[in-house]
Amino acid sequence: MKTMFTFAPRLATMDWSKIFKIKSYLDFERISLEVYQHQYTNNTVYQEFCDYLNKTPDTVQKLMQIPFLPIEFFKTKKVVSTNAKAQILFTSSGTTGSTTSTHYVSDVGLYEESYLRGFDYFYGNIQDYCVLALLPSYLEREGSSLIYMADDLIKKSQHPESGFYLNDIELLVKKLIALDHQGTKIILIGVSFALLNIAEKYSLNLKNTIIMETGGMKGRRKEMIREELHAILKNGFGVQKIHSEYGMTELLSQAYSKGNGVFNTPPWMQVLVRDTEDALSYQTNGKTGGINVIDLANVNSCSFIATQDLGKKFDDGSFEILGRFDHSDIRGCNLMVF
Repeated sequence: MKTMFTFAPRLATMDWSKIFKIKSYLDFERISLEVYQHQYTNNTVYQEFCDYLNKTPDTVQKLMQIPFLPIEFFKTKKVVSTNAKAQILFTSSGTTGSTTSTHYVSDVGLYEESYLRGFDYFYGNIQDYCVLALLPSYLEREGSSLIYMADDLIKKSQHPESGFYLNDIELLVKKLIALDHQGTKIILIGVSFALLNIAEKYSLNLKNTIIMETGGMKGRRKEMIREELHAILKNGFGVQKIHSEYGMTELLSQAYSKGNGVFNTPPWMQVLVRDTEDALSYQTNGKTGGINVIDLANVNSCSFIATQDLGKKFDDGSFEILGRFDHSDIRGCNLMVF
């Protein structure tokens, strides 16, 4: 039976608690359509984009019909679906002379809810870990959503040794060795170039540590393909797998890879792969295309974003990032440029 939507009055906020109770694809589609209607009604930028494509609530009745806003809009427009004042602004790092994205976050508690639930979904209770963060390029600027998340995870771990490390690599390595030897469960979350600096200088043999890389070289070192990067990191840290985080300034949720560069999403987040020649069509699983992200935690900005990443999706819903469109900027809070 075809479902018809009626316009709701313009609302400042939406009850987002249902987002984190999704149990099935039908739940996800139903709530995605509700979020779409809310954002079409309350987000001027998104509404104009949808109108241009003739994708209005009268014609959008299925998840696959929902239009995805190009991520570049966050560089030039205020993308919001609420009248509430922004509590915090997250900005992308960008490169010298490039235009950066700005994410106006009206409810930072929603961001906290998303990344804490996401971490628990993939890794369990944060209090079971000592969280070490090696994110020098992010700490050196303001407005990083990754720093906000890492700082909160460090605090919520309640481990006395959790913390940030900027340039004191020697101290970090000593702590890693000592804590790992004690049997402490550790997550070392770091930017790729900084992790490489350790892996190339030391030869560790960690048994209880998760190494999680969050991005590329930030102009500090030559870019390399994921397989090469992970091989060096595995050898240097003495671990079997390298974990990865897929997140960005414009999102409030993260996907995680526990090895081999294959990412999985929490229940309130999904990835679709669009045809590179026809942005309104989708590739079948296993074929390369542009990455579209549905992040329902983004209810107060835009939950449907067409990124500039290239990748492919697999039958189980997992996905792989293969690179970026040639004409797109290098965005700071992303994976690597291949």
